[in-house]
Amino acid sequence: MMENYFIIICAASAWFIAQFLKVFTGVFKYKKFSVLEMLFGTGGMPSSHSASVCALMSACAIKEGFDSPAFAISLVLAMIVMRDAMGMRRQVGEHAKALNSIFKNLSDSINDPELAEKAFEELAGHTPVQVAAGMLLGIIVPIGMMFIPIFGLYPL
Repeated sequence: MMENYFIIICAASAWFIAQFLKVFTGVFKYKKFSVLEMLFGTGGMPSSHSASVCALMSACAIKEGFDSPAFAISLVLAMIVMRDAMGMRRQVGEHAKALNSIFKNLSDSINDPELAEKAFEELAGHTPVQVAAGMLLGIIVPIGMMFIPIFGLYPL
């Protein structure tokens, strides 16, 4: 029965693992331990977007085959999501950093501390390394899950 849910469980597991890893990678980058912020926030290492769509794609390949429509659709979806994570979403994060800097400088010059407090979220997108790490995680998770007996997908 659980073999019917293999694909969605792989995608959800990869997302959760990526979010969980962000708690620890965030400690190294930001020098603070913020479980809720890193567990449910956006951006960071590895990309949970990339991990989940690559796990979806890999699980479709394992379960349905490389010549299946499910694999083709998930491959296109993965390419779009990963490109967007590195492109538009990353640019939004860069713009947020610039605006926050402008607001801080402006609030200092006009002595208005409330202006500096109106900060934008800077962790919106991903670097290519973060996306690649998410992609690798997304490929590894379904391969590892093939060995879990409840899915009945033993490769040997």
